[in-house]
Amino acid sequence: MKLAGTAAARYFARPEPDRAGLLIHGADAMRVALKRQEVITALVGPEGEAEMRLTRIPAGDLRRDPALVQDALRAQGFFPGPRVAFVEDATDALADLLRAALADWRAGDAVLVVTAGNLTKASALKKLFEDHPSAYAAGIYDDPPTRDEIAAILARAGLGTPGGAAAEDLFALARALDPGDFRQTVEKLSLYKHGDASPLQPADIAACAPQTIEAEVDDVLNAVAELQAGAVGPLIRRLEGQGVNPVTLCIGAMRHFRALHSAASAPGGPAEGIARMRPPVFGPRRDRMLRQAQGWGVRRLEQALTLLVDTDLTLRSTSRAPAMAVMERALIRLAMMPQ
Repeated sequence: MKLAGTAAARYFARPEPDRAGLLIHGADAMRVALKRQEVITALVGPEGEAEMRLTRIPAGDLRRDPALVQDALRAQGFFPGPRVAFVEDATDALADLLRAALADWRAGDAVLVVTAGNLTKASALKKLFEDHPSAYAAGIYDDPPTRDEIAAILARAGLGTPGGAAAEDLFALARALDPGDFRQTVEKLSLYKHGDASPLQPADIAACAPQTIEAEVDDVLNAVAELQAGAVGPLIRRLEGQGVNPVTLCIGAMRHFRALHSAASAPGGPAEGIARMRPPVFGPRRDRMLRQAQGWGVRRLEQALTLLVDTDLTLRSTSRAPAMAVMERALIRLAMMPQ
């Protein structure tokens, strides 16, 4: 039987231990591995492998010894409970072997869980599990998790279901990150909120979300975008002492002002432009960038980008001017430009 959508999500969370088998296939190995981990944990529990109720069978070993899967399905351990025989990285070459194993499956045997890569519609392995009356086949695609799936991930991490802006931020983060990175971010959020019973806030998500620019560089860029010309010099000195390269700082400035320009140029206004940014911007940082985009406007942001491009060319040229001084002068000019 074929599983898809909400039916697949329900089965992964609460699999049926009296089914013969499950095939999980997809092009993204990380997504397949996460779903496989979820369903196996739901079947045998977190201690299932330690209690020898989980048998792992690499596809290469199974080709050399076809009896491995039959033995794993029937083997009885010392600990009671459901058992799983897990075949990893299967291909169509194993379809006949697995067909024989499913044909001999009886109630009380282990559940056969098989993972595979991207399978075509004509795949023998896929047809085997879809046509079997007591087995499932689920394709895992690059679709972002649904709100229900995000809520389940948060519940497993011990976090309540957020509402309002926090929920929107999490949904945007889930769309932007790989599944593994998103789960790691949720785990980080769980540690961040340990002992704090208050609802999840956008500021919490912003504090734990992956950052693309170093915080110190953010400080000087925000000072420039918020017209704090007097703060630029001390921040530049600190960055120079930390070994930040002027070209790196220039690239960061161009990235920041391009983002502001993109937001300010959106047909629906800066708020719409900020909401469409990828990777998404969260919490206080989003509000800050929105204010900056509204304050500068499209025309001044174009002038700022022109100045930054000229500065970048100077830094990469044979000019003998001190590079950090050139960069500092450009940032101070930017901070004074709207005035």
